[in-house]
Amino acid sequence: MDFELVWFDSFGAKSSCVLVETKDVSILIDPGVATMHRSFPASLPKKLFWLEKGWHEVEKAARRADVVVVTHYHYDHHSPDRIHIYEGKLLLTKDPNKYINDSQRGRALRFFENLWRWFGDQEIKSGNHQKREEFDRADVLDVVKLSEMDEEHVKWFQARVKKWKSYRKIEEADFDNLKIRFADNLELSFGRTKLKTIGPIFHCVECSRVGWVFMVVVEEGSKKLLYSSDLCGPIIEKYAEVMIREKPNYLVVDGPNTYMLGYLLSSENLRRAINNACRMIQKIDFELFIWDHHLPREPRFRENTAEMWKLAKKLGKDVMTAREFKENKPAVVEELMS
Repeated sequence: MDFELVWFDSFGAKSSCVLVETKDVSILIDPGVATMHRSFPASLPKKLFWLEKGWHEVEKAARRADVVVVTHYHYDHHSPDRIHIYEGKLLLTKDPNKYINDSQRGRALRFFENLWRWFGDQEIKSGNHQKREEFDRADVLDVVKLSEMDEEHVKWFQARVKKWKSYRKIEEADFDNLKIRFADNLELSFGRTKLKTIGPIFHCVECSRVGWVFMVVVEEGSKKLLYSSDLCGPIIEKYAEVMIREKPNYLVVDGPNTYMLGYLLSSENLRRAINNACRMIQKIDFELFIWDHHLPREPRFRENTAEMWKLAKKLGKDVMTAREFKENKPAVVEELMS
């Protein structure tokens, strides 16, 4: 198994894109790039330069891929406009019909409408409403049992279910140059290579209004890579336990969004993320742990997560950002030094 860290936040534009290559198949995960936020300490021309450079790298990697995976519909994880990158692929996506918030449903609808026009030369065909389906838990790992939810969260989840049942169903598709499959909690084999998704699971925190995502596990022989997109640490302890049980050789994990500390990230949830990362470092016998997406968006990210980096150094384990893996400082640090 080989892998390439195609583009990540530490390179200067929001992304979490990795290419995994085995003897059987090449898998590109989350081919999206977005411009850094306004407070990121770099000029707008520099941010736009990184954005275009990121897309150059993503499109180059896409040409080598047989399979493309989209874990959710934020623009730093997919593109509804650069449709050509999906040509000739098996496209595995987050189910756009359920376990999804309104914002991502809208983005997903635009994405699939563009795919149908480009590859099918037709308008998207919608299926029936999903009124008969029962939703008896809020995520696949039952992190929050419905019977234990407080009244506010029960109302929130019931409202979401009502929305899902009202949606016209977006269908999977088989075109000459593209096959689309919805990949929540899916297992596939490509020769000796196994691909597994774990989800739908909450985006960052329990009952997140931001939506749901899934983890990706790729295994070939004795080697295993585990990828998480937007779990923010992970913050949720059960998600960290899943990662520990998987015993991956390589982890590509998104860190806590410390640039939003005190706003969308509380001190309590930052502490949970650090504790979970420390447990993973202690309990997993990995070769490499990439901790990047969300994290290197502000210059004090190492200071704000110092306990984790100190533990990794003490145990002699390779934990780093994607850009450090390529022997450079993260862009947010390099900008302050220039």
